[in-house]
Amino acid sequence: MRTLVIDTATAACSVALLDGDRVVARDHNVVGRGHAERLVPMIAALPDGGRAERILVDCGPGSFTGIRVGIAAARGLALGWGVPASGYSSLAQVAAAAFATCDDEALSVVLEGGHGEVFVQPFARNLTALAPFASMKPDAALAALEGRVAVGNGVRWLTALAPDLPVIEALPDAAEAWRLTLELTALPPRPVYGRAPDAKLPGGITPPEPVA
Repeated sequence: MRTLVIDTATAACSVALLDGDRVVARDHNVVGRGHAERLVPMIAALPDGGRAERILVDCGPGSFTGIRVGIAAARGLALGWGVPASGYSSLAQVAAAAFATCDDEALSVVLEGGHGEVFVQPFARNLTALAPFASMKPDAALAALEGRVAVGNGVRWLTALAPDLPVIEALPDAAEAWRLTLELTALPPRPVYGRAPDAKLPGGITPPEPVA
């Protein structure tokens, strides 16, 4: 079964067409911003315009805007093609790819969280989460590592405090999603923000999540 994977939750804009654990085609660009402009042309450039029997999307945590761009595209294509859409955690995806290149039995994923914070979650080699993910200041994140290697694009905040800390810089890559277990790719295609949105309605009310 072919799967279209969409990953725009971080600075990377990434798509892949998978056939089981085989990568049919992929495109991965670190864009920082501008995911909305890049994503659709990247999907269209895949074989058969990215047409697949299933759509998988990174639900976050990560960039508020990036997460929404990817999920909106996944929902729209799923509706148009009449196929199911589901999601996965950016943290689990980074962990899965990292374990393929290191021998550690556990590691901690550290992704940019905004406002000087990072999203942190530790994983065992079998991709079991060792604790819930949390958004925290770099000093607290450093203490939470408990000797584990830090992996992600938020590690720069930690090396600023501990220059000799062993880290692996990484971003989610759609082509690596095949490494996730079925359980880890069964999230509903809804944003996982990790912290409250910055935008507030008058009176301090948080805007409701739009329904696609």
